[in-house]
Amino acid sequence: MNNTKKLILFLAILLPIISSCKKEDTKNPKECYSNNDAQSIVHDGISREYVLYIPNSYNGTSPTPLMLNFHGFGGSASNYMEEADMRSLAEANTFILAYPQGSCLDGLSHWNACPLGGDNKSNADDFGFIESMITEISSQYNVDMKRVYAAGYSNGGMMAYGLANYKSDLIAAVASVSGTMLDCTSPSSHPMPVVHLHGTSDSVLPYNGNSEWNSAQSTLDYWINFNNTVLTPTVTTENNIEHAVYDQGDKLVSVEHYKYIGGSHVWFNSTFQGRNTSELVWDFVSRYDINGLR
Repeated sequence: MNNTKKLILFLAILLPIISSCKKEDTKNPKECYSNNDAQSIVHDGISREYVLYIPNSYNGTSPTPLMLNFHGFGGSASNYMEEADMRSLAEANTFILAYPQGSCLDGLSHWNACPLGGDNKSNADDFGFIESMITEISSQYNVDMKRVYAAGYSNGGMMAYGLANYKSDLIAAVASVSGTMLDCTSPSSHPMPVVHLHGTSDSVLPYNGNSEWNSAQSTLDYWINFNNTVLTPTVTTENNIEHAVYDQGDKLVSVEHYKYIGGSHVWFNSTFQGRNTSELVWDFVSRYDINGLR
């Protein structure tokens, strides 16, 4: 992520927390974010954190889905869990929920959504961290490894797409909220179901893209082409939300898009057909396992 991109995200998202974060690479990660009751593992010589939620409905007798949800640039996993809360869904549908924590970059937490090297300004091995985290969680709980899902907001949405490209052997389906896909791509090992939620008035990651970021449609087009879905979507409109479905893809996967007319750079509060953002995300990804439509 180059300096211009970091500055744009910083100005739009992080002003409320600037007083608690100094721009120093050498600072203690605890000064960059604060997580209550976080789990930790050591990966690549660095202590990494994630907040884990095990629903009361989990009893360990059968393989259980795992949902990963990634915060945005500068965020903390604990705070994000409150903003993008999926705990009631985890209880009702019995899935394990994890909110991983990004590491510090110039005093701000981030996700490195591309492989190491090239134009990357970060040396964080986030793909390796997530793989290690999944291994750790699955060693303690009965995880259905065919039903590991990745969702994220903003920079976290970039991370979800990064996993879809580079760790597709672990990820069954992905969701991005107010995010985009970076230019680093690699063919997934299987058809990849994708749902993308984006506001047309997003000033941080513009809906139509710009010289720094890909547009929502170009991101969708990549997956439409990769999954060999129909090219003309079925569109349903409710209030200020347009829902487009590109279905009939390989392994019966689909690519779906929720277009929030006038929507800004947020984890959306609006509902569509009575479902909030967390419900839309879960209802989509849970239809699939790593082999396609369940």
